[in-house]
Amino acid sequence: MNLQALFEPQTMAVIGVSLTNDRNPANVIFTKNHLRYPVKVFAVNLRGGELQGERVFTSLAEIPAKIDLAVIAVKAEQVPAALDECIQNKVKGVVVISGGFAESGRQDLQDRIAAMARTAGLPLVGPNCLGIYAPEKVDTFFLPSERMVRPEPGGVAVVSQSGGVLVDLMVKFAGEGVGLSHALSIGNKAVIREQDVLTYLTQEPRTTVITFYVEGFGRNEGRSFVRAAGACPKPVVVLKAGKSPGGSRAVSSHTASLSGDYAVFSEVLAQHGIVEARNELELISFCEALSCYQDTITGTIAIVTGSGGHGALAVDACSAQGLAIPVLPEKVQQEIRGKLSPSIQQIASLSNPIDLTGSAVDEDFIAVAGYLSRLPSIDCILLLLLPYLPGTSSDLGALLSQVYLREGKPLVAYIPHVEKYRMLVEGLELNRLPVSPSIEGAVLMAEALRR
Repeated sequence: MNLQALFEPQTMAVIGVSLTNDRNPANVIFTKNHLRYPVKVFAVNLRGGELQGERVFTSLAEIPAKIDLAVIAVKAEQVPAALDECIQNKVKGVVVISGGFAESGRQDLQDRIAAMARTAGLPLVGPNCLGIYAPEKVDTFFLPSERMVRPEPGGVAVVSQSGGVLVDLMVKFAGEGVGLSHALSIGNKAVIREQDVLTYLTQEPRTTVITFYVEGFGRNEGRSFVRAAGACPKPVVVLKAGKSPGGSRAVSSHTASLSGDYAVFSEVLAQHGIVEARNELELISFCEALSCYQDTITGTIAIVTGSGGHGALAVDACSAQGLAIPVLPEKVQQEIRGKLSPSIQQIASLSNPIDLTGSAVDEDFIAVAGYLSRLPSIDCILLLLLPYLPGTSSDLGALLSQVYLREGKPLVAYIPHVEKYRMLVEGLELNRLPVSPSIEGAVLMAEALRR
C-alpha cells in the first residue's frame, strides 16, 4: 500500500463534524488543519450546514475535489457506511479515530471494516487511535492546538499503538530538543500495522531513526516485524509494553493485542541488532543519540568532568550498562597534562575519569576533548559540563562542537537543563551533538551507539 497520502495529503475530509459542539473531536481536527496546515480540509455531516464560515458537505460526493485523506469520527456502528463512501469516492487513505471495536469486544465490526479496506486496497489507520501528525503537513490528533506540545521538525519518527504514550513522548522530545519527522498512532491496527509503516519510513528521506511503542502482535507477526526491522538500514528503537502478567492484561483491554512472551521477543530483538528501550528515559536518550550519530561504537568511553563526584557517578552508570572506562596509560596522562592550564596541571586527575577540577577553563575542556578524539583506544567521549564552574563560559558548547566537526569522534554531554544554561546546551544541540539533563541519560546515549 502507498502511504504517502496519509502523511502528505493535499486534501482532507473530516467525517462526523458537529454543528453544535466545537469540542467534538472531529471539529477539533477540522479547525486545527483549517487554520494551521497547508492541507485543504472539508467538513462532512449528513445534515450539511456551515462550520466556521465554511460549507459542511452532506457527503464526499458533494466535495468539489478528490480527497487524499479522510478522517472518520462517527459512532462505531456508522463507520462501515462512512468507509464505503470513502471507497466509492476513491479516497487514498483513511484514519478511523472512532473507538468501540475489538478493544471493547466488537472484533466482528473491526474485521468487517478491515476486510472492506483490504479488498479496496485502501490504507486504513486505526480504529481507536489518534492517527497522524506530520510537522508542517497534517495533524489528525483530536487534541486542541493549545494543549499540544510539538517538537521541532527533525529526523525521528515514532509509531505507537497508544495515542496517549505517543503524545507523552512528543512532550519529552520537545523538552530534550529531539526533532520529529512523523508521529503515528495506529491504535487497534486493523489494516496498517507496524511493518507497513516501517517499510514506508525506511524509504522516507526525512526520517533517520524509527521508533516503535509496541503493545502486542498478531500470530507470527512479531517475528516478521523483527526481521524487517533488523534489515532496515536506519536505526530502529523498540519500547515494548506488556512485560508483566498485569501489563499483558492491560494491553489486551487497551488495543486488544496479544502481548506474547516478552523474554522471547526481547531476545529476538537483540539477535537482530534492534535497539530495545526498557523505559521512556532510555527511548528518549536512544533517539537523541541515534538522530545525531549513525555509526556504532564498541563502548570504550573517556569521561571528562569538572567534578570528581560527577565522574564517579558516571563510571557507575557506565559500568551498569557494560561500557568500558579504561585507565589511560601514564604516557597519555602526561601528554594530556602538558596541554592543560598551568593552574590545574598539578591538581587534575587524568586516569579516566579525567577530572579537570572546578578551576578548569574552556580551553582545558577543548584541549582534552581534542586529544581524546584522536586517541584510537577511545571511541566515545562523555562530557560532564557544569555551567556554574567559574572558569567556563556559555560558549563552551559551541566550541566543543567544533572539536567534533573537526575530528569526527562522538561526543555526548551532560548539562543540567536550566533556562540560565540554555546557551551552553544549544551550542551543542544546534550542531547535532546530543545533550542530556541527567548523567544516566547521557550514559544511555553512549549505550545506544554501542547497541
